[in-house]
Amino acid sequence: MTGYVDTSALAAYYCPETLSPAVERLLRKLDPPTISPLVEVEMHSALALKVRQREIDATAASRILAQFRMHLSDGLYRHVPIAAREYALACDWIARFAAPLRALDGLHLAAAFANDLQLLTTDKHLAQSAKLFGVECKLIA
Repeated sequence: MTGYVDTSALAAYYCPETLSPAVERLLRKLDPPTISPLVEVEMHSALALKVRQREIDATAASRILAQFRMHLSDGLYRHVPIAAREYALACDWIARFAAPLRALDGLHLAAAFANDLQLLTTDKHLAQSAKLFGVECKLIA
């Protein structure tokens, strides 16, 4: 099974929360899990937010980032690019004004679609947008 893992799912994998066990089971089935450079940036941002909101301390966030970076360098994830066609597709979908699709989520959706991958997310709004635009999606709930 292959799939594009968005940041909401990947953050649940690395940071203990209610959906962590379900995300971990799903990630173990992927060969390999696929992400984009956007996921890498958003993971850093998500951890910084958790520190600012005092959900985790800086030491824990640094350990999580170290593990994530090690997984990246070990080739645990397949990377797909986000290039001009993904930006154009995200703009087109957002400009339809039919979904609560934000810019970065539009790029995740476009990356999955352009690479013929199922989007794996814990984000209900993103899953709704995927359905609206015909992108295969699995909402991890």
